[in-house]
Amino acid sequence: SYSCILANRISYIFNLHGPAMVIDTACSSGAVAIHQACMALCREECDMAIAGGVNVIYSSWFADEQSGLDMFQSPDSLLRAFDKKANGTIGGEGVAAIFLKPLKKALLDRDNIHAVILGSAINNDGESNGITAPNPGAQERVLVSAWERAGIKPESLSYIEAHGTGTPIGDSIEITGLTNA
Repeated sequence: SYSCILANRISYIFNLHGPAMVIDTACSSGAVAIHQACMALCREECDMAIAGGVNVIYSSWFADEQSGLDMFQSPDSLLRAFDKKANGTIGGEGVAAIFLKPLKKALLDRDNIHAVILGSAINNDGESNGITAPNPGAQERVLVSAWERAGIKPESLSYIEAHGTGTPIGDSIEITGLTNA
């Protein structure tokens, strides 16, 4: 339950060296961890990396009126991201991790390669209309930055993974950011 020890414990168990950190950026933690791992690989701070995300709900605090986060909750406990019936989000638990290496090293080692990350970018929305309302300009800028770093044209993409808040305002702002980018 001590998040500060989690990454370092994995390094200890597997005798791994290089940066080991826990990143908590709410919904984007896993994506930010992958970005930071890619940057560490590019800076040659390590020659392979494990990046991922974990969410465990160990109390009802998220849905508690005292937290102020209950306003995000779907009253019928159904998540309908990018749907006209969207009425809020729901909490969930899960874990996922990926193993990363520079492409040249993975090819040399004859690893099974499931995907190639050409570029990534992170930012923060800064000021917006509220915690449930992303900043469409910031959303647009981070997408354009990622595409420029990757050296790709957005028209070449066949898949985009989105946040999908499940809230009418959040989802529509995310679509606006994607469309403008």
